[in-house]
Amino acid sequence: MSVLLIILGLLLFVGLVVAHEFGHFLVARRNGVDVEEFGIGFPPRAWGKKLKNGVLLTINFLPLGGFVKLKGEHDEDKEKGSYGAASLKNKSKILMAGVGMNLLVAFVLLTVLAWVGTPEIVENQFKVASDNRVARQEILVATVEDGSPAANAGLTERDQIVSFTGGGRVYIAVSADGLPDITKQLAGQKVEVTYKRAGEEKVATVQLRSSEEVEASKKTDNPKGYLGISPTEYVVTKATWSAPIQAIGEMVQITALTVAGIGHALGALLSGNTGEASAQVAGPVGIFVLIKDGSLLGYQFVLLIVALISLTLAIMNALPIPALDGGRLFVTWLFRGLRKPLHKKTEDLIHGTGFALLMVLFVLITVVDVRRFF
Repeated sequence: MSVLLIILGLLLFVGLVVAHEFGHFLVARRNGVDVEEFGIGFPPRAWGKKLKNGVLLTINFLPLGGFVKLKGEHDEDKEKGSYGAASLKNKSKILMAGVGMNLLVAFVLLTVLAWVGTPEIVENQFKVASDNRVARQEILVATVEDGSPAANAGLTERDQIVSFTGGGRVYIAVSADGLPDITKQLAGQKVEVTYKRAGEEKVATVQLRSSEEVEASKKTDNPKGYLGISPTEYVVTKATWSAPIQAIGEMVQITALTVAGIGHALGALLSGNTGEASAQVAGPVGIFVLIKDGSLLGYQFVLLIVALISLTLAIMNALPIPALDGGRLFVTWLFRGLRKPLHKKTEDLIHGTGFALLMVLFVLITVVDVRRFF
């Protein structure tokens, strides 16, 4: 099942790129600009076909994104049907159409998730309290302390703790906050821990640490727990009539967090703290690992990841970075405001440099992701 969810997640990710480019395609054609090519992935080309509407549809070998090639893409191109001949208003609409499409996809996915179940991933995640109920609540292992009773028993990250059996009683794990109280009551005892891994229920025999050992460790730089794990709660909630409202609220909330994260990463990078900056970002490898790990939590988590990626694509493309949609829009408006012509050579230099830097950044992020996850 998890393999299918991984494949689904990756296909949905590719779909986000196609949706983004389709936004450009649709708005360009509606505003009189001819589309010459609709490409999935970056060249070299693997396959191509000329459609009846004159557009060349291509599938390319580098699955790093996609593109729409418009007729006369430079601002100084004035031939009929070219992008350069379009009005400033129409150029702005075409450039921002991809962002709009990604926002629409994120909204639709988050609305659907609100109905079928939205995983809570941030503190105080937006919801309409009067139309919200908990559909699923699990206690998961977030981290396992090396050499701890949990580690010796074979417990690993993302295992779901179900119950403890000891002293002739069964203790049901209801909340992450309540877990230490259970293990404290059973301190020093050999207990059976019932847990789930990838949906399969298992039982492990664990010798919990004694109260004396735990209390003594609190006076050191390495305090220990009775079981030796850090628990976390995985909560999924459902809504009905408020689903669209919840989707908009989550988009606003997550956009604010994303922008703050970008600012934090840039600040760390400018201050020379590359390690902290790299921890704030992830590339295709990191996204693949996130989808792979998230697939163990079910389809809702995979859909949530895809929705967040779509929202992030919208945010990143709206930024005034050369070669990206926001950067192209900024440069177009800047030269129009300065009342100076935007020559092809100047435009190619600005966006070509931006694209080259983005490719270097892409490679660096990929290297960091490989070192981080493998």
